[in-house]
Amino acid sequence: MNAVAAVRSKSISDIYLNISHFLDHFIMLVFAKAAYDAGRHFGLGYEDIIVYGVAGFVLFGGMAPVAAQLADRYSRSLLMVVYHFGIGIAAILAGLTQTVWQLAAAIGLIGVFAAIYHPVGIAMLIKSNKAIGFRLGVNGVFGNMGVAAAPLIIGLLLTVGDWRLCFIASGLFCIAYGVAFILGLRDEAAPQAKTAKKMATGFAPGWKMALGAMLLSTASGGFIFGAMTFVVPRYFEISLPAISTSVAVTGLLAGLVYACASFTQIGVGWLIDRVPPKWVLMAMGVGQVIFVALASQYTDYALFFAMLIAMCFVFGQIPITDTILSRYVPDEWRARVLSVKFMVNLTIGATVLPICGAILQAGYAMAALFSLMSGLAIMVVLAGVILPVQSDAQRMDRVPAE
Repeated sequence: MNAVAAVRSKSISDIYLNISHFLDHFIMLVFAKAAYDAGRHFGLGYEDIIVYGVAGFVLFGGMAPVAAQLADRYSRSLLMVVYHFGIGIAAILAGLTQTVWQLAAAIGLIGVFAAIYHPVGIAMLIKSNKAIGFRLGVNGVFGNMGVAAAPLIIGLLLTVGDWRLCFIASGLFCIAYGVAFILGLRDEAAPQAKTAKKMATGFAPGWKMALGAMLLSTASGGFIFGAMTFVVPRYFEISLPAISTSVAVTGLLAGLVYACASFTQIGVGWLIDRVPPKWVLMAMGVGQVIFVALASQYTDYALFFAMLIAMCFVFGQIPITDTILSRYVPDEWRARVLSVKFMVNLTIGATVLPICGAILQAGYAMAALFSLMSGLAIMVVLAGVILPVQSDAQRMDRVPAE
């Protein structure tokens, strides 16, 4: 009990939260790259085995409100400690499963603990609104580096072992980092005295339209992001025959696409600190409509470059919604609103697996998935249309005095 009380009054620097974001996306995509090998072990095809990962993605989003409630009741830092050890232990259990249903349950348990990061870790990050767009952009890069690293690292592990090694090695690393996270906790700084430029404590004007736009872009973006990060490694395996069919090489190429595209978030974060997010969000939506559609038409080198540009627009959207939230929602409400946002985002993202499975089982080519995502990106454009333009004065009222 004393240990719990001690963690209540702790905070952590951005770098620790950024690495935690890396692990969150990495651990959720171990199965994405290892699914084919696991399917062979259990006598199932790729289109059949991926359905057993649905529970993980549903709980990844569905448990976010529970995580937010627990963080408000106990502390955000305590929940983050639970997060690291929880995903590590669950991943190890996944590697030790003996039946496909045990594997599905273990992946679901990974989703339960992975659900903690976004409503809790992001709320810790945006407690201060200083340079929030840029800081969220950097945090987003770390998250998407986790997306990029998953196919690369898991692909390499598959060349020396099997799907069990992928889960167990990843779980052990998460536990080891959990120890480092605890050591990095520090006492919360004393609250600063109020000044004339204090942060507004209520919801900003236009918050209803802003949250509506945020949820609309989140709903469509959740499916697009989930599909792009899950199916691209496999799409590269079958659509880059002139380059390579090796799981290690195609995993490296998918990781390269994710890694390069993720840096778009820093530029977008820097931009939305200076211009209204409305116009940036609209541009991200238009780019997705065009380049995701092009990715469905090409193979080999043309596909690689079209996918790279498409992912730049997909990843570039990520810091915009959290910046909108930080500018319209007061700190005491952010964990709860974030939990709803990520529940929508990730639960819709969880539909990627059954929808992809159904489309592939119906005999459609994997390219049809990208045509579907291009159509959904129109909703991102619409979100930009309805997003209000916040004045500089209103925006500065949301920034706490330093």
